Amino acid sequence: MSSSSPVRVAVLDDYQNVALDLADWSPLKNRAEITVFNDHLADSAKVIERLKPFDVVCVMRERTPLTREIIESLPDLKLIASTGAGNASIDLDAAAERNIKVVHTGYSSTPTIEFTWALILAMARNISPENRSLREGGWQQMIGTQLAGKTLGLLGLGHIGSAVGVIGRAFRMNVIAWSQNLTAERAESKGVQLVDKDTLFSTSDFLSIHLRLGERTRGLVGAAELAKMKRTARIVNTSRGPIIDTAALLGALESGQIAGAAIDVYDTEPLELASPLRKLDNVLATPHIGYVSRELYQTFYGDTVRNIVEWLDQQPS
Repeated sequence: MSSSSPVRVAVLDDYQNVALDLADWSPLKNRAEITVFNDHLADSAKVIERLKPFDVVCVMRERTPLTREIIESLPDLKLIASTGAGNASIDLDAAAERNIKVVHTGYSSTPTIEFTWALILAMARNISPENRSLREGGWQQMIGTQLAGKTLGLLGLGHIGSAVGVIGRAFRMNVIAWSQNLTAERAESKGVQLVDKDTLFSTSDFLSIHLRLGERTRGLVGAAELAKMKRTARIVNTSRGPIIDTAALLGALESGQIAGAAIDVYDTEPLELASPLRKLDNVLATPHIGYVSRELYQTFYGDTVRNIVEWLDQQPS
């Protein structure tokens, strides 16, 4: 790369084809050749083949993991520009070993907090099936449930979980929480009652997951936990798919062990076409759009442009 030749920039997984519209990319004019990819490649060999010509790769959250295998197979890669404050799907050690800089953007959890409530309300009032029925000529097929007086269980009481709890109290719900490190002091400070794990699962009418994915949380919600839930209970996951054992969840949904689930995140994304989660009547499934808002995308892509410009300005002339 020389000062006279533009760097090649790949923007990955722009599903909605909006990356170039939601930020001002003009500061990179004459300095970079930008290629936007709207499709998703899951096969590592195909990802490597696609990215080999590029100096800069821009990734949207964890949509395309940049593993050691991929990073070590990209001889021209010099900068990874990721959206969000962190990205667990990038092998940072592999990048550091090759002197590849990794940069991040600003982030706001507001869209996910709001979306969690969109799912809870949609399930409580059967909005999706009632809308489908209306379109097909039907009228008032189901009976919804009010939230006031119900118990909202929070699996995790970090920034997002505690904000979801604030809204739950505004709906006059009883809000309880549990996680492995949650203390009574923190729960009290957030206006939430700390309970044990069994109580969380056995008494929640709506159980919402707000944990980071790690070794201790992978598969944390399994058959044993789901079996403790009320048959009228519903579970919401806007966090990470593997926190719930998918096979156990499908079993609970198909048997009627729980009333329903709203799922925005999956073990594999995009979700397989053959997945039963696409077809079960008691599942409200959405394509990982909890964080997808115009305002957050503007932050993501605007900061990405600034990050690339700053990196270019630091390069030797």
